[in-house]
Amino acid sequence: MTVRLLPCGRRAVLVEVDDVLGYQAALAQAPPLGVEELVPAAQTLLVRFDPAVTSADRLGALLRRVSPVDSGPADAHEVVIPVVYDGEDLAEVAAETGLSVAEVVARHSAGSYVSAFCGFAPGFAYLSGAAPELHVARRSSPRTRIPAGSVAIAGEYSAVYPSASPGGWRLLGRTEAPVWDVERDPPNLLPPGTRVRFREVS
Repeated sequence: MTVRLLPCGRRAVLVEVDDVLGYQAALAQAPPLGVEELVPAAQTLLVRFDPAVTSADRLGALLRRVSPVDSGPADAHEVVIPVVYDGEDLAEVAAETGLSVAEVVARHSAGSYVSAFCGFAPGFAYLSGAAPELHVARRSSPRTRIPAGSVAIAGEYSAVYPSASPGGWRLLGRTEAPVWDVERDPPNLLPPGTRVRFREVS
């Protein structure tokens, strides 16, 4: 496993690693002294630390010895999201992939997903695990407003838009599931590591 470390100011180290969630899970199981926060992204993990307790050099030596572990134990929390598959891009995705609309829906709802990381907007989780045949590019012209609850795909990820916003992902359907709710503790329904399944509803 290749691990590349990049300093980020006085309080953080950015780790470039192939298996981000597995690496994060290993650190969460046995956090090095002084580590305060782990922030995953697509191919990196930001490790924030207390400089009064450790240093970037000392922490870096430990981080180079970490081996990823299974990030998805059998008893991991799973969220089931009901979806009405009537998205504006459903027919276009079907035509581009050579599948029928019914096959796109069936393959998307049959997938087992995991929240790899969050970004773009509060509660916007990038869900990995889509079938390879559903890996399609973003729209060439983004929409100026996508409604909250829109279920969409782009590249290797699926997502649920937590609030109305611009976006270029392909819309497959919609859900009433509140993936971001400031009145809830925690507000994010799909934090990194969460298992997710989509269930078709009429």
